Amino acid sequence: MQTMSDSASTTGIATPGLSPADEAVLRDALKRCAPATLEAALSYRRTGDVAAIPTVVLGIIERFVDPEHRPRLKTRETDLRVIEDLGVDSLTMMEVVMLVEESLKVSIKNEELRDLRTIADINTFIEARVSGKPVPAPAKHYPAEAVLDAMPMQPPFLFVQEASVSATVANGRYLVAGTEFFLQGHFKNNPVLPASIMLEALGQLAVLFLLRSGAPELERPVDPAAIFFTSCEGVRCQRVVKPGDTLSLTVRPKRIKAPLATFEGTVKVGAEKAAFAEEITLTFGYAPDTTTPAAGPTDSVAKA
Repeated sequence: MQTMSDSASTTGIATPGLSPADEAVLRDALKRCAPATLEAALSYRRTGDVAAIPTVVLGIIERFVDPEHRPRLKTRETDLRVIEDLGVDSLTMMEVVMLVEESLKVSIKNEELRDLRTIADINTFIEARVSGKPVPAPAKHYPAEAVLDAMPMQPPFLFVQEASVSATVANGRYLVAGTEFFLQGHFKNNPVLPASIMLEALGQLAVLFLLRSGAPELERPVDPAAIFFTSCEGVRCQRVVKPGDTLSLTVRPKRIKAPLATFEGTVKVGAEKAAFAEEITLTFGYAPDTTTPAAGPTDSVAKA
């Protein structure tokens, strides 16, 4: 009988199956991981159920990160950045990948590692690879200087410090430093980030999505000078945000049909939801089409 490892090596798609010898190897490989990691890996190898993959990935990462970072993994935040948030260096990342490959019988090329920045990136990549589906195009990362270059908003009224944008979602971050001008009187001796600023940050991330996502609904490049706020509905604020907190921002397009784009937005601090907006709607216009050839001479000019 063909085992999962045999099938994966010949077709690239893992199929359920785990021999006693393979199980012994798997148990030895994951002996320093939490028991839940081994159980999830055994379940996946026996049944092929991709729902077990996130538990395996988290458990293997936990095995290699420093103890001070492990509590963050317990929150199961999928937007955690493996290098920046969990302190994983390039060599440790290779160890993580090698153990993931061995445990799940999946192959990850070195050049593919560059696009796997967050836990969500890793999970999405592996689930697609083991299912034989096309791997989604990776989100493009925009560091602070790239965000500044793209955005019509600028400091001190820019509340996206870095971002990643794909054709279906945008994620961003903003550290509340405590020196922001609007905290001076909000409130007396008790600085609290205004809820309106959280909504503004979501709106700005939606602007970046329109400018950089290349979403199929966008017919051509959007004019950064022609994007404006229209409405916001279904807003709920659930956590006080203070200086020192980092906002994790997410927007997903719900509808895009020029000249309107509507997004769902979420703000988190760690694993806690701070704010949610069911719909944020922007109006936008396309940049002038510079590919249209210049008009030729009129008949009267030609005759002249």
